[in-house]
Amino acid sequence: MTSILAQPYDYELPVASTLALLIIDMQRDFLESGGFGEALGNDISQVRSIIPTVQQLLAVFREYKLPIFHTIECHKPDLSDCPPSKLNRGKGKLKIGDIGPMGRILVLGEYGNAIIPELAPLPGEIVITKPGKGAFYNTNLESLLHEQNITHLLIAGVTTEVCVQTTMREANDRGFQCLLVEDATASYFPEFKRSTLEMIIAQGGIVGWIAPAQNAIEALEKRV
Repeated sequence: MTSILAQPYDYELPVASTLALLIIDMQRDFLESGGFGEALGNDISQVRSIIPTVQQLLAVFREYKLPIFHTIECHKPDLSDCPPSKLNRGKGKLKIGDIGPMGRILVLGEYGNAIIPELAPLPGEIVITKPGKGAFYNTNLESLLHEQNITHLLIAGVTTEVCVQTTMREANDRGFQCLLVEDATASYFPEFKRSTLEMIIAQGGIVGWIAPAQNAIEALEKRV
């Protein structure tokens, strides 16, 4: 039995279990100038700050040939999978489907919808395209995890309080043991990230665990 030093207590990695890395929505639309995140008036430097840490995690999982899943929030070109409750939310200058500096916002296949080059998936790494905030809604993620006998998830990505937290709660409801890598997730609003981390570990880890990347990497080096 190997464990990661974490909050609210150590995150155990049974030898027989399978661990995967799940990276949420590290897309140009959210992390690069001209994307949807910036169009909403956000400071993208907040979310870009985690890129080196996510790169570290990717390198370790690739070295040990552990499963890696990436997600992309996106919609069909005709927006038939984007309900009005999402499409018409907010009063920004750009909304989903509009043409921005990097193509149509959050539309599958557009330049801005792709994962940033620094974290581009390699062959064999699964990319989940999701129309919702959570990675399990209207996707085949759950079945893919079960097919690979994955029971434990290390989660990274953006934004902490929206797509990351939603996915972690969905995973918890489905029986997966989840650890959020606290320095590999970010929000445009640092106070939202802090609050989300507190909620995750409240009441004995009601949603899951949190730990810095270095703790996870050190445990993996012992386990593999």
